[in-house]
Parts: sequence; structure tokens; C-alpha cells
Amino acid sequence: MTRPRLRAGRTLTTLAVGFLLLDAVLLIYAGLALDRTLLLVVGGVFTVTAAAVLVVGWPWYRRRLDELERARRDMKAEVESIRDLLQKRHLDN
Repeated sequence: MTRPRLRAGRTLTTLAVGFLLLDAVLLIYAGLALDRTLLLVVGGVFTVTAAAVLVVGWPWYRRRLDELERARRDMKAEVESIRDLLQKRHLDN
């Protein structure tokens, strides 16, 4: 797995969670200041969503990246074996 892809995925996840948490804090603050229950509920939903992204989303994303990396290595090995076979047949003729 290449480092820039890992860094980009980590950065995007961090930004998404950061924005969700910022929105949650602001909505909860507004709900408390204005005495609006709906804002408190929506702020709570944003907090739960941010936690879900961290707990569920990030490990799932990492597993998918690992699967793609394994598939890429397998495909590379298969291409190398086909290339070797073609070279061997070419030398035999």
C-alpha cells in the first residue's frame, strides 16, 4: 500500500469527523442557548455519526485497502508468470 493513499484516506476521515464534531458542538450549544430540543437531538445525532465513522468506517476502509493491495500483488505475480511462460515458449521456437 502506498503511503500517499493511506495519508489521503486518513486526512479525509479526520476532516469528516472534525466537521461532524464541530457541527455537533455548535448545534448542541445553539440548542442549549435557544432552548431548542430539536437542535440538541440533531447535535446528538451528529456526535453518534462521528463516532460511527471512527468505530465502523475506518476499519472497514482499511480492510478494503488491504484487499485491493493483496489483489494487486496477486495480479502482478500472475502477469509475471504469464510473461515467463511466453518468453520460454518464444525461446523454444
